[in-house]
Amino acid sequence: MNLEIFWFVLIAVLWSGYFLLEGFDFGVGMLLPFLPRDESERQAMFETIGPVWDGNEVWLVVAGGATFAAFPAWYATMFSGFYLALLLVLVCLIVRVVSFEWRSKAKSPRWRAVWTWANAIGSFGASLVWGVGLANLVYGVPIDANGVYTGTFWDLFSAYTVVAGLAVVLLFAFHGATYLTLKTTGDLLARATRAARLLAVPAALVGAAFLIWTVVVAVDRNDKSVFPPVLPAALGIAVLLLALLFLARGRTGLAFTMTSLGTILVVATLFTSLYPRVMVSSTNFADSLTVQSAASAHYTLAVMSVVALICTPIVLLYQGWTYHVFRHRVSSDAPVA
Repeated sequence: MNLEIFWFVLIAVLWSGYFLLEGFDFGVGMLLPFLPRDESERQAMFETIGPVWDGNEVWLVVAGGATFAAFPAWYATMFSGFYLALLLVLVCLIVRVVSFEWRSKAKSPRWRAVWTWANAIGSFGASLVWGVGLANLVYGVPIDANGVYTGTFWDLFSAYTVVAGLAVVLLFAFHGATYLTLKTTGDLLARATRAARLLAVPAALVGAAFLIWTVVVAVDRNDKSVFPPVLPAALGIAVLLLALLFLARGRTGLAFTMTSLGTILVVATLFTSLYPRVMVSSTNFADSLTVQSAASAHYTLAVMSVVALICTPIVLLYQGWTYHVFRHRVSSDAPVA
């Protein structure tokens, strides 16, 4: 494996970590207006993700920074072409951040309701746009011979990419519901379990449709063979069905493990379908950006690799310790601040 492939794989791993951790974070946010019955339960839901949500977003920052350093041509084309979409994501993320900080600043029910819905809308919007945006890498966007995006914002939307966005929304909501079954107690736990069971079927069906369609798109638009993209896709469908089965049997811990694997396998399917390209050109396939053509110089990648091998285990240990410290369930019986 050369350094270009190593960094392509590492960026895929970073996106997998982001979908895994921020996925249940977004899922809890989307369920905030619907699951709790009173303010104490709503506060408990916030507390399940309160200590970890900002750390989860580090994976996105690192993924963006790694793309910029390792594949500057990919970064330049994607971030300029997807400018409005990424701006929408940024607005959604900012709204979420503000909702965490401002919601408790006043006890007015109307004030808290506004920021509860702000968190839910921000979580939904970011999930939808991430699904649409990443699916476009495989589906193809207008790129000229100079690596310049020549399309518009609306060129990012097709039947496939919209289904991708909806699949990510449903998968994250399902993932968030299974996370809540491990972090809550009492009536809130019972409703979280019911919500997970209700979301399991649509998440599995739409997720399976998206994964199958991704393999078809990879073959049709990215000159790929059915294998290897079909492998993570088939595994992704299998784990989503297993999540449904485990929920039916009351095995919520295993269900959460399956939704976690499902989010990782969605990213694995996309990146397996994408390689050896990093962006497919829909106007002229020869203008597609490849791992080799978009990469930085060998020396740059070598230095980055040394830094990554030193720093990545430290970050993983720290974040793992954080989840260990806040591993206990959150009760909704505590007084509301």
